[in-house]
Amino acid sequence: MSRSPGPSTPDALEARITELRAGVRRAMAAGDRRAARELRGELRSAEDAWDDLVLGDGDSDGADAAEAGDPVGRRTAPLRPSGGRTAAAASGKGGRAKGAPKGSAKGSAKSGAKGAKATGKGSRRGLLPVREQVHQALTLLGVPSAPKLVGTVYAAFFPGEIAAGRLSSLRRDEERSFRTAPYARPYYLCAALTADLLAPARGLLTVSTWPLERRIVGPLSPRTDFLTSAIRLAEHADARRTGRGEPNPDVQRLLWRFASNIPGAVDGTVGTVDPAVLAEAAREELEVHREADRRRRESAAGRALDRLDDAERLFGSRLRALQDAPRRPAVNGETDR
Repeated sequence: MSRSPGPSTPDALEARITELRAGVRRAMAAGDRRAARELRGELRSAEDAWDDLVLGDGDSDGADAAEAGDPVGRRTAPLRPSGGRTAAAASGKGGRAKGAPKGSAKGSAKSGAKGAKATGKGSRRGLLPVREQVHQALTLLGVPSAPKLVGTVYAAFFPGEIAAGRLSSLRRDEERSFRTAPYARPYYLCAALTADLLAPARGLLTVSTWPLERRIVGPLSPRTDFLTSAIRLAEHADARRTGRGEPNPDVQRLLWRFASNIPGAVDGTVGTVDPAVLAEAAREELEVHREADRRRRESAAGRALDRLDDAERLFGSRLRALQDAPRRPAVNGETDR
């Protein structure tokens, strides 16, 4: 692949970096590893050129890049204030800001620790961005899922919890990001598509890297997805049982919600579930519906590939008014209006 002379301004380089990242994603999606390697080489060259142009040769810690809003995300050093010292040094010894009363830093640390103790699990919400938390829960579930279930699964199987208020606009933000810079991210949290209209299914989240047919829901899909997620959660819980031989209470409550809606999954005391029994019962019922649901989903996926563009395959088509719809024929002496 021949390389043309690179851009010579920071803005042009940033645009080129975004373009090359999208090209790498498309090449990997198409299975063209040779083109992906060449594009990655160009991407590294563009990133180095941006560093040289913006940072100069004398800055090795990336502080100025952080102030300039490094588009590549490679600089993590602390910001430098105008005096040249790092923010920690500027605030004085022990993290106390200049002019602040003595003991204020210690008091802040104590109050922060007390707040973390009081909030318990919720205090760890900031460990990961919300979209990564949702991605982890969806990857475990493996099927289109409602935000409430995603939050419950994350709280049961992962440290921390997902702030419910952050999920309401998440899919819209993901769509806006994709339309602004397609394929710039490794994955997108997108909508499930209805099998009939290929429109976004209300209240169901999926992951863009899943096969298209898995992101489509038909008439039988809610039940097959429920059974599939029950199997996946039960197998995951069975693999990480505690020394007592039982899942932790949060996982047990979640499995019970699934088992109480699957015939033959409850085999013991009310409120307790054997993950192996739950998985087996779910598999037996899934065999009844799996093939019919698969055919419907694959048919809809074929139509989506023919009719939708890249963005619509992830976030669904918008319903449009029918043009030149045929008139209903007059019957029983009705006048044609």
